[in-house]
Amino acid sequence: MPDSASVNNPFEARQMLDTAMGKKTIYRLDALAREFPHVDHLPYTIKVLLESCLRNVDGFIVTEDAVRALAAYDAKKVGHEEVPFMPGRVVLQDFTGVPCVVDLAAMRQAMVRMTGDKKAAAKVNPLVPCDLVIDHSVQVDAFASGAALTINSQLEFERNHERYTLLKWAQQSFDNFRAVPPATGIVHQVNLEYLAKVVWEKDGVLYPDSLVGTDSHTTMINGLGVLGWGVGGIEAEAVMLGQPYYMLPPEVVGMKLIGKLRQGATATDLVLVITQMLRKLGVVGKFVEFYGPGLADMPLANRATIANMAPEYGATCGFFPVDEQTLKYMHLTGRDQKLIKTVEQYCKAQGLWRDDARKIQYSTTLELDMDSVEPCLAGPKRPQDRIALSAMKSTWIDALKKTFAKNDTTLVNNPVGGWTEEGGNPGNQAGNQPVPASGHSSAATAVAEAPPPVDLGFSGVDVELDGQKFKLKHGAVVIAAITSCTNTSNPDVMVAAGLVARKARARGLTRKPWVKTSLAPGSKVVTEYYNKAGLTEDLDALGFNLVGYGCTTCIGNSGPLPEAISKAIGAHDLVACSVLSGNRNFEGRINPDVKANYLASPPLVVAYAIAGTTNIDLTTEPIGQDQDGKDVYLKDIWPSQEEVAKTVAHSLSRADFEGQYADVFKGSAEWRAIDTATGELYAWDAKSTYVQEPPFFVDMAPQPEAIKPIENARVLVMVGDSVTTDHISPAGSIKKDSPAGKYLMEHGVTAAMFNSYGARRGNDRVMTRGTFANIRVRNLLAPGTEGGVTTYLGNAGGADAERSKASGTTEAGQVMPIYDAAMKYQASHTTTIVLAGKDYGMGSSRDWAAKGTFLLGARAVIAESFERIHRSNLVGMGVLPLTFKEGENREKLGLTGQEVFTIHVDDHVKPRQEVKVTATDPKSGKKKEFAVLCRIDTPVEVQYYRNGGILHTVLRKMAKA
Repeated sequence: MPDSASVNNPFEARQMLDTAMGKKTIYRLDALAREFPHVDHLPYTIKVLLESCLRNVDGFIVTEDAVRALAAYDAKKVGHEEVPFMPGRVVLQDFTGVPCVVDLAAMRQAMVRMTGDKKAAAKVNPLVPCDLVIDHSVQVDAFASGAALTINSQLEFERNHERYTLLKWAQQSFDNFRAVPPATGIVHQVNLEYLAKVVWEKDGVLYPDSLVGTDSHTTMINGLGVLGWGVGGIEAEAVMLGQPYYMLPPEVVGMKLIGKLRQGATATDLVLVITQMLRKLGVVGKFVEFYGPGLADMPLANRATIANMAPEYGATCGFFPVDEQTLKYMHLTGRDQKLIKTVEQYCKAQGLWRDDARKIQYSTTLELDMDSVEPCLAGPKRPQDRIALSAMKSTWIDALKKTFAKNDTTLVNNPVGGWTEEGGNPGNQAGNQPVPASGHSSAATAVAEAPPPVDLGFSGVDVELDGQKFKLKHGAVVIAAITSCTNTSNPDVMVAAGLVARKARARGLTRKPWVKTSLAPGSKVVTEYYNKAGLTEDLDALGFNLVGYGCTTCIGNSGPLPEAISKAIGAHDLVACSVLSGNRNFEGRINPDVKANYLASPPLVVAYAIAGTTNIDLTTEPIGQDQDGKDVYLKDIWPSQEEVAKTVAHSLSRADFEGQYADVFKGSAEWRAIDTATGELYAWDAKSTYVQEPPFFVDMAPQPEAIKPIENARVLVMVGDSVTTDHISPAGSIKKDSPAGKYLMEHGVTAAMFNSYGARRGNDRVMTRGTFANIRVRNLLAPGTEGGVTTYLGNAGGADAERSKASGTTEAGQVMPIYDAAMKYQASHTTTIVLAGKDYGMGSSRDWAAKGTFLLGARAVIAESFERIHRSNLVGMGVLPLTFKEGENREKLGLTGQEVFTIHVDDHVKPRQEVKVTATDPKSGKKKEFAVLCRIDTPVEVQYYRNGGILHTVLRKMAKA
């Protein structure tokens, strides 16, 4: 890796700058104007990439041609030659960070095996700063109780002791590696509030802060003017080990923001509108930059909210240039004053300071008047499916019929109502008015005409919980969660939630008894300003007690619903709902009992907890009745922007951030009490069910084999469009009757201690069994089923048939767990592949979606299109990504998935070349030949694929050195 103080200076760009931090070296971008006069018209993000190349040019990893390619960047016609980007640092969260640490530990072990030198283990070491924040491990077991935080924290340490032992070992064993302990906050919020510097300094050289992270919402940091995005853990490990991140120059979309948010609208509403607009435009694989007069007064927290959801609108990043709002936020969050002054000076010197007078050339532009934004939600399955609050009721009814096929339902206003407390009165009923029978998926207006109610016999399920009796129906909001980095980092929306709770409490309103409420802030600073504003008691009164600091409901750590609620839902196939202030609402993600999930602002989360149902128009119907029996409407308890601003100003200060981050790496007494071994090699424990040495580098040869055709392959999984990494990668809870559950019980783990797949990412035995095991996976090879099953097709014939017969794997035609079928294929030496539709692998940057695919034995995925990160991760694991040619797909080619496939790829494969595929019907022998596009996109990826993966490539280079 080139040193930032490299002696190379071919463009004479190195100069001294006298800053508040002293005399520093910078690599001036305007030095390139002699050869490239339009360099100042480049998008800000391209300038950051360009500076990285300019500073690191060494003629080997970063060439002068790479600098020239970026300096000559044309947004209307981007280049097709890869450029190396050297991110300044890496950020990890613990779910994705643990397998990174496990892989690094395994690479150390492999290095010793390959070289015979124990000292060589130390070569495997992060070469750039790496921070891991433990934030994904807390689960909402206890809620609506003052003891919730303590109970959840105790359970967290009990479940994750082995993982935490590994991370403490890594902290003392690896250089450039820090771990932020549990119960501190969410990684992206900690990054925003503390870790990021905007301008970094190393060896006397200043350069733009930049990073990659192992969570797709790493993009949140772009709100601070820091370029960063999510990558797979595999790619992150390579960057940690000094490898550049190779990428094609991206198209950059400019989004102009004008106006201001109207009363009642929040940053959450704004980002849901932006997500819908950009998804419609199509920005997958592109950078988005925000500009325009609307930024002048936009708080940094709102920018971070918008930047956070870049994965939801499909972009690599959503970038906001550095300006006065950046400096204001840096001061608020306790950054050093000398750094703040240096940030301003450096960014202005480099043309990185926001200046709307600059004529930046974008690939395309679009505009949004923020005054047009109205309160909204998104759902029930995708974040881009925005629903105006005024259309929520009609849209819900439409979804209930069309999406969830519930046509035998009484659809009357507030179908969930009618509960009574023992000795109390019926409460919070909103009448019995007819409702529209249909709506619009992203409607701006509700349906005007309303048919009379039709009673088709469904009157709800009688449930008793904690001494309260009620009827549970379709549309019941059983989870209302203030959660996720998207919103908990934004004081305005968090305070608004507290004020809604205060006003509701004053009118005698509270949550419905079937609603599991939770509050999981992104940092302890939130608790500080809640306490100062006196809002904690108000939130507690409505059941929004503090449950922990970290990602909870948004990543599936919602915890189990009360047994009575869960049983009623399961026994009567109810379509229960969640409303959460998160960024992801894919099916099967939030909770296994909940089918419909809606994203909303924190104050709307509180409102829906009070309403208890999605079958209500909160813009026109009362949310409940007060102590005097008078109707209370949402507008009666909704705070004004002035109220919110005044409360934030009086309760949030620089001292709060300085206090909370003064000793951020120390951790709690429980964290400090964890005892761990020391040394350069990790002591693997064969009995551990959390951490095992993965098989990726076992018996690895010093030299790779040549690339060979994939012959006689069977289809393991065949899926349709929009299959997410949530569907592929093990995530959420582990079922007792699943292959992973059976494995854990065989190893003495009780169901109560299963924890989640995410927590067990350091054990490939669990994770391989959980790949494609999502309860909502619909494998078309097993029609009519849902969950991780497939039809085992048997061996592929020929010599494989003899091996299959010898091994006894002759159960062709049986439907079985995908893992079991994969093991049968491997026993008969039969290669497998995956067939898929559009947007395969969309969602979080989960490396296990690729690792699990590889360990199941799949060696190629043929899809109509891939999401950016998953395609890259497949290559990084030695799995070949292929796409059907334009206008072709599985159906048009007449593929059933029953065929035997041969993919004619060889050692001469080139990036994005056409590859011939032969599909043979095993019964008739009839062959179909078609061409696919090889989605190995760059020459360096060819090298990765040849080596069997990116880490194998790095390890062989290290061993050779």
